[in-house]
Amino acid sequence: MEALGWEAWFTVGVLVGMMGLLVREVARPDIVLLGSLGLLLLAGILTPEQAFAGFANPAVLTVAALFVVAAGVQEANALGFMDRLVFSPRGRLLGALVRLMLSTSFLSAFLNNTPIVAMFAPRVKQWAREVGLAPSKLLIPLSFAAIAGGMVTLIGTSTNIVVSGLMEAEGYPGLRMFDLTWVGVPVVFALLVYFLLVGHRLLPERKAEGPAYGNGLEDCLFEFRVAPRSYMIGQTVEAAGLRALGAAYLAHIHRGEHLIPATPDEILQAGDVLTFVGNATALDGLLDRPGLERVVSPIEAREDRALPLYEAVVAATSSLVDRTLREANFREEYGGVVLAIQRKDEQLAGPLGRIPLKAGDLLIIEAKQGFDQRWNARRDEFYLVAPRRPELKKPQPGKAPVAVVLLLGMVAASAAGWLPLVTAAFAAALAMIVTRCLSLAEARRSVDVSVLIVIAAALGLGKAVELTGLAGAMGHTLVQATAGLGPVGVLVALYVTTNILTELITHKAAAVLMLPVALAAGAEVGGDPTGLAVVIAVSAAGSFMTPIGYQTNLMVMAAGGYRYRDYLRVGLPATLLVMAITVFVVHRIWF
Repeated sequence: MEALGWEAWFTVGVLVGMMGLLVREVARPDIVLLGSLGLLLLAGILTPEQAFAGFANPAVLTVAALFVVAAGVQEANALGFMDRLVFSPRGRLLGALVRLMLSTSFLSAFLNNTPIVAMFAPRVKQWAREVGLAPSKLLIPLSFAAIAGGMVTLIGTSTNIVVSGLMEAEGYPGLRMFDLTWVGVPVVFALLVYFLLVGHRLLPERKAEGPAYGNGLEDCLFEFRVAPRSYMIGQTVEAAGLRALGAAYLAHIHRGEHLIPATPDEILQAGDVLTFVGNATALDGLLDRPGLERVVSPIEAREDRALPLYEAVVAATSSLVDRTLREANFREEYGGVVLAIQRKDEQLAGPLGRIPLKAGDLLIIEAKQGFDQRWNARRDEFYLVAPRRPELKKPQPGKAPVAVVLLLGMVAASAAGWLPLVTAAFAAALAMIVTRCLSLAEARRSVDVSVLIVIAAALGLGKAVELTGLAGAMGHTLVQATAGLGPVGVLVALYVTTNILTELITHKAAAVLMLPVALAAGAEVGGDPTGLAVVIAVSAAGSFMTPIGYQTNLMVMAAGGYRYRDYLRVGLPATLLVMAITVFVVHRIWF
C-alpha cells in the first residue's frame, strides 16, 4: 500500500483528540464533533461542500421525522394497551421478563428506543414494588431489550439510519427496512433466553420497602434550614427528633461559614442548614415537618397543596454536566427547584448548590405540573423525567388508532419500496401534526437537535477518513492481522473494534468512523457491503457493558440502583452472545 500523506496523519490526530474529549466528557458530543469537523475544514482536508454534506444527507431529515412520529404515537397514547399486557397482577419474575422484554423489543423495532424506556421505566419500578419484586431485576433487561429491538428494523435506532445514509453517500444501496431483521430477531430471543436462564441471577437484588415510586433512592443528599421561629431552636439534634429518622441521617450542619458535626448533643440555631443523607422517603417526611424550611424557596407559592416532585436523570449532553446548580441558574433556566441529588458509587458531601453535577446523577425536583412533559422532549438535557408517583396519561379519544395507522403506513410504504424512507417518515410526521396527534409545539420539542448535529458532523468526519486513505489503510491492516482466520476473523475484528469505540465515544460516531474501514476490509475479502453495514450497525448499537455507551443504560442506572460493575457482569456475556449471532448470520447470508 502507498504511504499515508500528512492529511491522513492530521485526521488521525483530530480523531484521537476527539475521542479523548468525548471520553473525558469535556464538552457535549455535538460540540466536540463540530469542532473536529472545523479543524479538518480549516486544514483544507475537506472542502465546505464535503464537510457540510452531512447536513443535507437524507439520514438527518429521516431521524428528525422519526422523532416526531414517535412523539405522535406517545402523545396519542397509542401504546396504552401495553400497560395491561405487560403489568400483570401476578408478581412472577420470569413471566414479567418475558412480557417486558418482548413488548419492549417489539416497540423499539418501530419507534425510537429512548422514549420507550422513558415511558416504561417509572411504570416498571412502581409495578415491581406493588408485586414485591426488586426493580433492579427488571430495569437492565428493559434497557437491553430496547437496544436489541432497535436492531430488528432500519428505523429501530438512528444508528441504523446513519449507516444506511453513509452507504448511499458512498454510492452503495442503502439498507432496506428488514435487512437487519435476520440478525435482530435472533438477538432479541437469545437475550430473552439468556436473562431467563442466567442473566436474572447475575442482576443485583436491591429491593426497597413500600409502594411509593421514590423509595429505594439510597444515598441521596438533601438540605433543609431551621426556620426563624422553629420550635427546634435551642434544642439538641436528638431532642428535635432529627437523629433517628430511619431512612436517613443528619450528616452535618452548616452554620454561616462553619461546618459542624451533627452530634446528638449539638444545639440547633435559627438558620442552620441541615444536610441529610439517605433514602428519598425521608425527604417526603421532612418536607412536611414543621420547623424546617427549604434552603431554596419553592418555584411557586401554593397554599392549597404542595407542588409535584419529579425525578430526572442528567444526560451526558446536558449543559448541567460539570456545573453546579448555582452556576447553571437551575431555578430560572429549568423552572424547578432541586431538593436532592443521588449519585451512584459516590457519597456526596457539601452544600447542595455547590456540587458539580455528572451524567447519570438523579435529581429530585419540585416543579409545576407539566415539568416532565416539557423536559422529556429535551433528551439533550435529561434522559428521563418522571413523577415520583406516576399516573398513566389519559388517552386522547380517537387519536390512538390514527397514530398507529400512520406508523404502520410509514413502515409499509418504505418496506414495500413505494416510497424512500425519508419521504415516508416525513409524510408520517406531517400527518401526525395535521391529524392533531400532537401539536406543532410538541413536534418541535420532540426533535433532538443535538442528535442531528452529531449525525451530520460524524458523516463529514467519515468522509475525511475515506478521502485521506485512512479507511483503506486501516481496512488493509485489519485484514492482514486476521489473515489466518478468513472472513470470520475480519467480521469479529470489525465488531470488537466498533463495540469498543461505542463504549468510549458515541455510537453514531463509532458507526461513521468504522463503516469506511469495514467497506475497505470487505473489498479485500469479498464481503457484501450490506452484510458489513449490518455488522457495524449492530456492533455500534450493541452497548451492554457500561452505562455510558448507550443512553437507555444510563436512564435506568439510578432508578435500578445499579453500579458500573453490574453492567459489566451482566453485559459481557450478552455482548459475546450478540457478537456470535451477528458474525454467524452475516457470514452465512452475505459471505
